[in-house]
Amino acid sequence: MHSRLFKKFFVPVALIIMLSLTGMMITMTLIFNKYLAVSNYKSLNKACDAVADFTQTALQQEGDSINESMDQYLYYITSNISDVYDFDVITTDATGQVRSCSCDEWKRSRDCRHSVCFSPIIVENTKKNTIQEITTLDAVYARPRYVCGRAIYSKGNFVGLVFATAPMSITRSVLRTTAKYYLISAIVPLIVIFFAIYTMTYRLTRPLKQMSRAAQAMATGDFSKRIPVTTDDEIGDLAISFNRMTDALAQLENMRRSFVANVSHELRTPMTTIGGFIDGIIDGTIEPERQSYYLKIVSDEVKRLTRLVKSMLNIAKLESGEFVMKPETFGFSKLLLEIVVGQEQRIEPKNINIVGLDELPDIGIIADRDLIYQAVYNLIDNAIKFTEENGEIQFSVSSLGEELTFTVSNSGKGIPADSLPYVFERFYKVDKSRSANKNSTGLGLYLVKTIVKAHGGTVTATSVENEKTVFELVLPLNGERMQNNE
Repeated sequence: MHSRLFKKFFVPVALIIMLSLTGMMITMTLIFNKYLAVSNYKSLNKACDAVADFTQTALQQEGDSINESMDQYLYYITSNISDVYDFDVITTDATGQVRSCSCDEWKRSRDCRHSVCFSPIIVENTKKNTIQEITTLDAVYARPRYVCGRAIYSKGNFVGLVFATAPMSITRSVLRTTAKYYLISAIVPLIVIFFAIYTMTYRLTRPLKQMSRAAQAMATGDFSKRIPVTTDDEIGDLAISFNRMTDALAQLENMRRSFVANVSHELRTPMTTIGGFIDGIIDGTIEPERQSYYLKIVSDEVKRLTRLVKSMLNIAKLESGEFVMKPETFGFSKLLLEIVVGQEQRIEPKNINIVGLDELPDIGIIADRDLIYQAVYNLIDNAIKFTEENGEIQFSVSSLGEELTFTVSNSGKGIPADSLPYVFERFYKVDKSRSANKNSTGLGLYLVKTIVKAHGGTVTATSVENEKTVFELVLPLNGERMQNNE
């Protein structure tokens, strides 16, 4: 993992949070800036209106134009309004010449840096429409300010202008203060959020890292690693699935090793026997009168090898889907009787009691007859093999709905409970001592399961130790679930 997944998760989430907070701050700044601008313009317009109204009232008493006799009155008005609103207020006559200013410099000398004559363009623009903009007001100010201006009329005649201005530095100062407190107030939540993201990311990636290490261990053959399940969510489900997969792989590895050991033994034992007896006949170690006896043993071993190879080939073809199924309609009970009759030579010497053959119903089934024959034969062969002398084998065939059920039950030692889940596994033998039954390849029941599965059926085993073992085979009657039809 090398922390790459951690970085891929943590870094983007952290960036998203940072960008979101930054976007919120920018949006808030723009909204606040707009609000302050509107608020400033509103106050500036009120100041202009107040000066214009006072001036118009004064002109009605003093005259029709702004002159020197009006300057003191204008200064008194503008300075008082400036004190109220904390703005600069400038008045001009009709030509654009400044007649009063609310600044302290004008108060001392009746002259200040704002004492200019505005250009005709500004005069005309302000005369036509009340202005409201950010400007230096014809370079009267070194830096742009919020400016509102309007014309002053007396008795319908244009007599001058009034401008109210406010510095933008106040707005910037408010915005800086707001941003500072915003950042300070965001630090604690950011720390908490980043810690929470780090913790959650670590908790999410830790099981994945453990799985990676476990997978690397499995690659070297170590199946002992398991992932602790600490959460009841998708990660917990993944850990459970991974542990189940590990268990299955461990079991598969054990089966593989057992498979190799069993195949090696099953092939080596008859080949050693065959080779030994053939060499004995060739070099004369075995007397001529005994050669027929040993050749029969060689023949039996060859047949055993043939059965083993044939079973393995059939299993391989069925599992790969290469085996071509040949469905046909036949009587299942008739096939069962055919197999049992063919085993009389094995049944009679052990004096086994056969029960149920005289009560078999006539049930037709669509399936591959040769494969079903092999599956039923293997179950009967297994029952005869493990039934003690004077024991009993019971058969039962029935149908329910669209399925046929066949059971074969034999008395005997039974199958231990811990071995039942594995009786259908490849090369599995309940009795681990291979000398217990030299004719067994350990593939019979696995072949039964493979054949039944290819027909869309099921096979199960139950057992009571030292009493009986029961195998139940369920097959579809119509053959619709056969492998070739899927």
